[in-house]
Amino acid sequence: MYYTAVMQERMFTWEEANDLVPWLEERFEAMAPLRAELVRQQEELLSLLRHRRSNGHSSSEEDIAESERIVSQLTQRLQEAVREITERGIQVRDIGRGLVDFPFRREGEVVYLCWQRGEPSIGWWHPTDTGFAGRRPL
Repeated sequence: MYYTAVMQERMFTWEEANDLVPWLEERFEAMAPLRAELVRQQEELLSLLRHRRSNGHSSSEEDIAESERIVSQLTQRLQEAVREITERGIQVRDIGRGLVDFPFRREGEVVYLCWQRGEPSIGWWHPTDTGFAGRRPL
C-alpha cells in the first residue's frame, strides 16, 4: 500500500498576513541587491560565452567557469531567501516587484490576498485563476 502525503495549503487570516508585511519588506529589501548582482553576473556570463570565439577574442575557460560559479552561488542564495518566505505558506509571484500571495478564505472560497513591496498593508485580493491584473480592493 502506498501513501501520498498531500501538503495542505496554509490559509491565512488578513491579520496574520498583514502582520508579515514588515518582515516581507525586510526580506525583499535584502534580496534586491542580490537579485541585481545575479542579473549583472548573468549578463557577464552571456557576454563571455558570446565572445568565446568571436571577433578574434577568446574568453578563457577559467573566466567562464568562474562566472558560472558566481552565478550558481548567487542563484542558490536567492533561492534560499525565497524558500524562507515560501516555507511560511506565502507564494512568491515576482521577486523583482516583491509580489506575493497569501491563500485566504473569502466567503467560503479560496482566493489570494495580494501584496506588493512598498504597499503599507494588504489591501487587495484576487481569485486563484487570475493574477495581479485581477486584483480587487478588500
